[in-house]
Amino acid sequence: MTGQRILIVEDEEALGDLVAEGLRRHGFSVERASDGDTALDMAETVLPDLILLDLMLPKMDGWEVCRRLRSAPATRDIPVLMLTARRDEKDVVAGLELGADDYVRKPFSMSELAARVKAILRRASRKISTEAVIAEGPLTLDATAQMFYLDQGVLDLSPTEYRLLETLIRRKGQVISREELLAKVWGYYGGDTRTVDVHVSRLRKKVDPDPEHPRLVHTVRGRGYRLRWEQGDDA
Repeated sequence: MTGQRILIVEDEEALGDLVAEGLRRHGFSVERASDGDTALDMAETVLPDLILLDLMLPKMDGWEVCRRLRSAPATRDIPVLMLTARRDEKDVVAGLELGADDYVRKPFSMSELAARVKAILRRASRKISTEAVIAEGPLTLDATAQMFYLDQGVLDLSPTEYRLLETLIRRKGQVISREELLAKVWGYYGGDTRTVDVHVSRLRKKVDPDPEHPRLVHTVRGRGYRLRWEQGDDA
């Protein structure tokens, strides 16, 4: 039994009951909210280990809930797994851009959902190596402090962004495929690599002055991503 606490934010009572019962069978403790306002209050009070967040909610939609969770110090690091029945990719991307860790499309199997939840919780609790300080150009990883510095300033990263950037800098100069990043950072295989692309895009906005012409995190067409410092013509 895990004992970890999951907050389910879902206004469809029957689906919420089904998910809650399924997660309890996997050993999780479950809390429930049926609208965005209640979800935000409970998130700050309960401080769950993970939030399952439906996008289509009364009073306040899931995108706004996610934005507020990420902007509040008490809840900013709580993993968020979006539940969505929407088929438009831009709706999913919008949630990921706001800081959600991953998403599951409805209808889903309980085994798939439980596997995603466990994968996110595993990586959220994974201890980071404290072997060394690693630098590449203006970027420095201090693994002991679990912090990144850019030009000696502290980078404000979400837990997923930190793990992604750590994976890239520990393999600096090497191309890492989207599939490998999905496995190493998100903890599962064969999933939708769009999650990787969206998080890399968000990461670039924090580490590259001109994300359209990156100097640190580079796309290698058809292969994946590589972290390597390139000074540019104005250096």
